[in-house]
Amino acid sequence: MTRFRKIILGLLVILVALGLFVAWVLRGSPAEYSLADTTGPKPKLAEPDPQTFPTLGLAKPIGWGANETPVAGKGLVVTRFADGLDHPRSVVVLANGDVLVAETNAPPSRGPGGLTGLVMNYLFKTVGAGDPSPNKIVILRDANHDGKAEQKIVMENPALNSPFGMVIREGRLYVANNDAVVSWPFVAGQTSLQGKPEKLMDLPAGGMHWVRNMALTPDGQKLYVTVGSSSNIAENGVDQERGRAAIHEYDFAKKSEREYASGLRNPNGLDFNPRTGELWTVVNERDMLGSDLVPDYLASVPLGATFGWPWAYWKKNIDWRVKEPMPDYMLEYVRKPDYALGAHTAPLGLAFSRGGNVMGAQFASGAFIARHGSWNRKPLSGYDVIFVGFDDRGNVLPNQPIPVLTGFLTADGKAKGRPTWVAFAQDGALLVSDDTGGVIWRVSSPGAKPAAAIAAIPSGTMPPEGKAGVKYMASPNADSDLVKPKP
Repeated sequence: MTRFRKIILGLLVILVALGLFVAWVLRGSPAEYSLADTTGPKPKLAEPDPQTFPTLGLAKPIGWGANETPVAGKGLVVTRFADGLDHPRSVVVLANGDVLVAETNAPPSRGPGGLTGLVMNYLFKTVGAGDPSPNKIVILRDANHDGKAEQKIVMENPALNSPFGMVIREGRLYVANNDAVVSWPFVAGQTSLQGKPEKLMDLPAGGMHWVRNMALTPDGQKLYVTVGSSSNIAENGVDQERGRAAIHEYDFAKKSEREYASGLRNPNGLDFNPRTGELWTVVNERDMLGSDLVPDYLASVPLGATFGWPWAYWKKNIDWRVKEPMPDYMLEYVRKPDYALGAHTAPLGLAFSRGGNVMGAQFASGAFIARHGSWNRKPLSGYDVIFVGFDDRGNVLPNQPIPVLTGFLTADGKAKGRPTWVAFAQDGALLVSDDTGGVIWRVSSPGAKPAAAIAAIPSGTMPPEGKAGVKYMASPNADSDLVKPKP
C-alpha cells in the first residue's frame, strides 16, 4: 500500500469516526416521560442524567405562508394583527389602544467564550436567534378597530440596547435594556423617542440570559425587574452571578432598589394575580440533565423567596453538578414552585385573565402563557400558548393546561414560528408575539361578551399591638369540654 493510500484510508477512518461521534451526540437522550407527566403541581421528576454533550432538538425556522396561521384552541379564532416585523418580543398596550412591540435580540456578546460559546452561537443561529438586535420599539395602530394594525411606526434611539420590558408611568416610558432601566418622556399617541434617556437603575449586563422584563404594581409605586443567570448552573462561579437569577424591586417613593427574590434561573413573564395581588412569574429551569429534567415553572413570588438555583430544583432536589458549597440550611427555606410547565418548554410571556377579555367563559380565571419551545429535549416541547386555570381564591388548579395556540411546529419538526409574549388588546383579544415568524397574532372567541371584572379578595390587617406595661389575664371557661371530667 502506497503512502498516499494510507493517508486516504486514515482520513476515511477519522471521518467515519467523527461521523459516528456526531450521530451519537445528535441522538441525545430521548424523553421517557410525556410532557403531561412533567406538567402540573406534582410533576414526575426523572433521575438526573448529567450530560457532557447536550441532547439537541433544534427546530429549523421556515416561516409562515401568506395565508397560514397557528391552530386556535376550541372555541377560539386566530388572525394576524400585524406581520413583517423583525424579532418582535415583548408587547405593551397603551391607554389609547396603540400596541408597543420591542423588536430586539441579544447584545453582541451574550455568553461564554471558547468551545461552549461557539456551540451556543451555532445553536442560536440555527433556530433563528443569532441575528443582531434591531433595537427598535414599534407602534402598531389599529385606528379603524377591525382587529388588524394598518399603521406601523418605528421608534429608534441610540440608547436602546437589546430592549425588552416596557412600562408606562406618570408620563414616561420605562424600557429595560439588557444592562439598565432607562426612561423617556412619553404619552399615548407619541411616535418618537427623542434625546438621551434618564437612567433609573443599572442591571447586570448580557450573559447567557439577556432578557430583562418589567412589571409595575397596580398603584404604580414599585417596579419589578427580572434578571436571568449568566450561565446554566453557575459553572463560571457564583461570584459571577451576583445580582442575577433574581427579581429586583425599585421603590419610586424611596428612590431605592433591592433584590426582591432569588434562585430563579431565568425568570421572564411577570404579572399580578388579580384576585390576590400577588406577583407571579414564569421561569426557565436548568439544562443538560436529560430530556425529562428540569420542568420549567409558574410560581407566586413573595418578598425574600428563593427557589434554589443553582444548588437545588423543585425545592428539595440537589444538583450535584454544582461545585460551589450550598448555603447552610438552604433546603429548609427554598420555595417550591406552584405549577410545572413541562421540561424544557421555555415559558416566556405571562398574562392573567382580567375583566373585559373576549376569550370566553373557559378562560375566565387563570393565566395565559407563551412557551417559546425547547432545544434540549427530544421530542420537542413547548412551541405553543396555553392557559393554566385558577380557582376563585387565586390558587392554581391541579389540571392540565388548555391549548390556546398550537401548530407552530410542522410534522417533521420545523418551526413556522415561536410564541414569545402575551398581552390583552384594548378590545379584549389576546395578542401573541411570534419572534421567529415576525407576526403578532390576535386570538379571541367569536361572539364572546367581555368578561366581568375579577373581584379582588379583601385583605385584612393584623390587630394593633398591645400597649406596653398592660397585663392580660385569661380565665377558664366552665362550659368548655376541655375542663369537664372525662367519663
